Amino acid sequence: MFQDKTILITGGSGSFGNAFVQHLKSEDLKEIRIFSRDEKKQEDMRKQYNSSKLKFYIGDVRDHNSVLNAMRGVDHVFHAAALKQVPSCEFHPIEAVKTNIIGTENVLECAVVCDVKRVVCLSTDKAVYPINSMGISKAMMEKVAIAKSRNSNSTVICVIRYGNVMASRGSVIPLFVEQIRSSNPLTITNPKMTRFMMTLPDAVNLVLYAFNNGHSGDIFIQKAPAATIETLAHALTTILEFPEHKLNIIGTRHGEKLYETLLTREEMIFAEDLGDYYRIKPDLRDLNYGKYFDQGEVEISSTVDYNSHNTKRLDLEEMKSLLMKLTYIQAALSGNHMQQY
Repeated sequence: MFQDKTILITGGSGSFGNAFVQHLKSEDLKEIRIFSRDEKKQEDMRKQYNSSKLKFYIGDVRDHNSVLNAMRGVDHVFHAAALKQVPSCEFHPIEAVKTNIIGTENVLECAVVCDVKRVVCLSTDKAVYPINSMGISKAMMEKVAIAKSRNSNSTVICVIRYGNVMASRGSVIPLFVEQIRSSNPLTITNPKMTRFMMTLPDAVNLVLYAFNNGHSGDIFIQKAPAATIETLAHALTTILEFPEHKLNIIGTRHGEKLYETLLTREEMIFAEDLGDYYRIKPDLRDLNYGKYFDQGEVEISSTVDYNSHNTKRLDLEEMKSLLMKLTYIQAALSGNHMQQY
C-alpha cells in the first residue's frame, strides 16, 4: 500500500513512531520522514535503523513553517505528535492547547495545501468525557480534524482513538518494573481502577485499518480488553518472580478516572460495528440550527457507552499472557534495560 510513497510521521521519534517504522521496514517505500523536536531520539533512531530511506526533520507542530517544510512532497501523514502526560498538561494547559489543538490545525492545513492523499490522526480514550486538560485538548483535536475533513478537498482525514498502550514511554508498566527492580513498593492509585490494554502492534494495526478503510471524518476504535490496576500489578510481580512485593495504595490522583471510555453512548447509536473495530461516521449536518432543536434520538437515553468497565475483563492469567508478548517485558526478564521511546 505504501510502494514508492513518501510518508510523514509527526512525533515520529516517540513510541508509536518507532513501532510504525519497525512495521514499515518491509515496505517498498520511497521515504519515511520523522518529524519531531527531540534530536537525541532522532539520532538514536538514525543509528538503530541505519536506513537511507529514513529522513529526519527537526521541528514542532506548533510552528507552521517547520511543518510545511517537512510536508512538501509527502503522500500520507500519520499525526502522532502530542503532549500526552496528564500531570504536565494539568499544570500547563495552554501548552496542551498549542501542541494538541493548534499543532493539529497546522498539520492538517499543511496537508491540504500540499495535496497529501491521506492523514490519520491519533487520539486517546481520555478525549471521551474528558476531565483533564490532556483529554480536553485531544477532544478538541478530534473536533478540529473532523471540521477540517468537511472541506479537505482530495485529502482524506480520519482519526483513530485508543486506550493505554502497554509499556510505552511514560506508561505505568515501565514504572512498576523499575519499582520492582529497586525493591520499592508499587504505587497504586485505586486497585479497582480499570484501563484498556493495547500493545503497540495493536495500535499499528488500528492505524493501518483506518488508513485502508477510512473516509474523511471517520473515527475508528479498536475493541480492546481491560484489566484492573490490581490485576496488572499482580501479573507483573508474578512474572518477575516477586509475588509478595508490597503495594502502596496512594488514592486516585487529580485528573484521573475510575475507568476510561472509548465510545460515548451518543456515538454508540451511530457506530458501525466492523467486528474488531467500530467506525463513527462524521455528523454532516450544517449550521441550520433548526435540525438541532427539532430532531433527536430516543435511543440515546437507553444506550450505554463502551468503556473499560464493561469490555472484556482480563483475569490474572490472561493479563500475564498479554504481558509476555511485550518486548519490554521479555527484555526485563533477561535482565536487560530497554530504552523507552
